[in-house]
Amino acid sequence: MKITKNIFGILASGESVELYTLKAGDLQFSLSTYGAAWVSLYMPSKRGLKDDVLLGYSTLTEYTHNPNFFGVTVGRFANRISHGRFTLNGTTYGLYKNDGENTLHGGRRGFDKRVWKAEAYEDKGSVAVRFELESPDGDEGFPGTVKAAVTYTLNNNNEIHCEYKAKADAPTPINLTNHAYFNLQGEGFGDILSHELTLFSSHVVESDAQLIPTGNLLPVKDTPFSFLQRKPIGRDIAQVKGGYDHCYTVDGKLGKLRPCAEVYEGHTGRMLKVYTTQPGVQFYSGNFLNGEAGKSGSRYIKHGGFCLETQHYPDSPNRPEFPSCIFGPDRKYHEEALFSFDW
Repeated sequence: MKITKNIFGILASGESVELYTLKAGDLQFSLSTYGAAWVSLYMPSKRGLKDDVLLGYSTLTEYTHNPNFFGVTVGRFANRISHGRFTLNGTTYGLYKNDGENTLHGGRRGFDKRVWKAEAYEDKGSVAVRFELESPDGDEGFPGTVKAAVTYTLNNNNEIHCEYKAKADAPTPINLTNHAYFNLQGEGFGDILSHELTLFSSHVVESDAQLIPTGNLLPVKDTPFSFLQRKPIGRDIAQVKGGYDHCYTVDGKLGKLRPCAEVYEGHTGRMLKVYTTQPGVQFYSGNFLNGEAGKSGSRYIKHGGFCLETQHYPDSPNRPEFPSCIFGPDRKYHEEALFSFDW
C-alpha cells in the first residue's frame, strides 16, 4: 500500500490544489482536492494490461471548466430540482437555474467547484482520503450551514468504499454522490454500448422531457429500461429517447448496503460491481459527450463513458412521496457506496 501527494495545480485565486494517489491491491487511484474528484483509476485486464478506466482530464485547468462533471463529488444536491425552487417548513427557497429552468448538481457553484480540505491515511489493509467542506447558510440559495465529510477508501480487495456524511444546523436538502464516468476498455477506447449491464432495479423513476420526475415509479419489466437480466447497454438504447439518463430505484432494504449494478466488458474481462445504501442510482450512458478532449489526446465520443451515481431521487425536495432528502440537527446524513473491481 502506498499514498503519495503532489501539487495538481494553482487556481487563479492563488489557492493550491493537491493530487493524492492511492495504491492498494492491483489498483492505483488518484483524487484531487478540487471537487473531491476521481481523476484516474488504473486497473489490470485479463490480458495483463493496465488501463485508466475513468474519463477526465490531465490538468487542473481543464477541471475548472468541466461541464460534464467528470469524476467530481456533487452537492449540495445531486441531480435536478425543478424550477430552481422548493418549499420547506412554509418557506420557499430560490436556487440558481443552471439547467434550463431547473437547478442541476447544486447550482452555479456546487461542491464540484470548491477546494476541499483533505487528509490521507492508512488503516487495516486500506488507504484513504477524507475530504471536508463547509457550505454556509444561503450557499447557492440553500438554507442552513452544512459540514460535509466524504471519505474514499481503496483496499487490498480492489474495492473503493465511499462514505458520505454531512451535518446541518437547520433542515435542508442534502444529496451527495460521485459523478465518475467509466469505460472498462479504458478511457478514450471508443463507446461503452457493448458493455453488459445488470441493474438490481425493478422500477425506474418516470421523468418528463426535462428529466424531472413525474412522481411515478414505473416497472421496467418488458421495457427498454430493464436491465434485470444482463444485456449490452446499446441493445435497446435506440428505443430510449436521447439515451439513458434515468434514476432507477435500487431493490432491497433502504439504508442497507446492497447490490446496485454490475457491468462486464468482454474484451478485457473487466467487471465492476456497485453497492449502495441510497434509494436510487442515476444510470447515464454518456449521451451528451461529443468528442471532448480528455486525457493525453483522448477524445470522448458520444456514449464514451457511463455513470452510476448512487443518490436520492431527483427533485426529492418537491416530492414528499419520495424518500426524504431533508436533513438537519435531528437527522444527520450518512450514506455509503462500494465499487468493486475484478478482471
